[in-house]
Amino acid sequence: MSRHLRFNGAVIVPLLLAALTGCASDAKQSRATRLGPDHWAVRMADSTIARYPNPALMEDAEPHWRYSTSFTVHAIGRLGAETGNAKFVDYAKRYADAFIDESGRIDHESYDAKKYRLDDVLPGRVLLLLHDQTGDARYLVGPRQLAEQLKAQPRTRDGGYWHKQIYPSQLWLDGIFMDCPFMTEYAGNANEPAWYDEAARQILTIAKHTRDPKTGLHYHGYDESRKEKWADPKTGLSRNFWGRAVGWYAIGIAETLRAMPEDHPRRPEMIAVARSLADAVARVQDPQTGLWWQVLDQGGREGNYLESSASCMFVYAIAAGVHDGYLDARLAAVARRGYDGILARFIEVDPATKRVSLKDTCQVAGLGGRPYRDGSYEYYIRERRISNDPKGVAPFILAAMEMDRGTGF
Repeated sequence: MSRHLRFNGAVIVPLLLAALTGCASDAKQSRATRLGPDHWAVRMADSTIARYPNPALMEDAEPHWRYSTSFTVHAIGRLGAETGNAKFVDYAKRYADAFIDESGRIDHESYDAKKYRLDDVLPGRVLLLLHDQTGDARYLVGPRQLAEQLKAQPRTRDGGYWHKQIYPSQLWLDGIFMDCPFMTEYAGNANEPAWYDEAARQILTIAKHTRDPKTGLHYHGYDESRKEKWADPKTGLSRNFWGRAVGWYAIGIAETLRAMPEDHPRRPEMIAVARSLADAVARVQDPQTGLWWQVLDQGGREGNYLESSASCMFVYAIAAGVHDGYLDARLAAVARRGYDGILARFIEVDPATKRVSLKDTCQVAGLGGRPYRDGSYEYYIRERRISNDPKGVAPFILAAMEMDRGTGF
């Protein structure tokens, strides 16, 4: 199977091949020209590199195998892959090389497969991107380790992956983005198509448990055991629709579908989930700003606020679905209103350095743990808001790229 990434049906040719042949496709050259230095995706990528010249130290004093850092690094690397900008792909390479040994194996104390953290799978996408771009087989070694982790990942009775070993019997929406796009990309790179089936299984299993039939939205978490204090004793569900959790799920489905074969037998079921979710998200879009709230269905309630990472995720997921043909074209207007709102409310430009910033991102939210996170409305609204958090920067870059991908937006 070809080692090329596919986005919206177009093949991204590896930079190494382009360098050897001395040419790239007209479409690629056109896109590279269109995404010039003033494009918002490029400006955000350049600003991020200026802030964090060493990508492995984006959030830590020492390198750490971290999902959030890798999310932004992958978005920047993908921008480079789509536009032919080697600087951005090199940024991804410098990140990856901080964690792998000469053989390509993930060899860093911050990765422990036996902790079974789905979060730790996401950085593997940076390695897969580099495998696509360079053809270097070393970049497939680490993903094989992560695939071995997933083979042993603890599951609920119906096959859903526990979010982490320390959260037994729990499914979190976040986990879908952490592992499903990786599995589908790994399936193509490693020629192991069973991973397509597993990705579909995870998306559809969590949909069955978390979807609210009244709103069409999905609850943040589900506890099969019903033992957690945050879980409803009858349903096992958490209590609220946290914006970024639903955003993780939305972009997880979008990116999984992009890497999944068109003829996969469960693709229609996944598309049905994506359509239901997109319609639900559109219904809770703020009519004044085009943005989305930290707690999605309680806009305007005291303490609630318009949150940037979820807004960027929804714009990206909806625009991607429209471009890929499985979401109704009418939703293009939802993505456009959201994107315009992001630029108007969340983006700031430093007049001296010209660096671009994204503000009002919820730094972190979860369920359980210590100190205990009970999933209440009050819990979600009191979590800290920061600027330039990788979990907001990455989907902004992806949203900006997607809004420029085709006509109708």
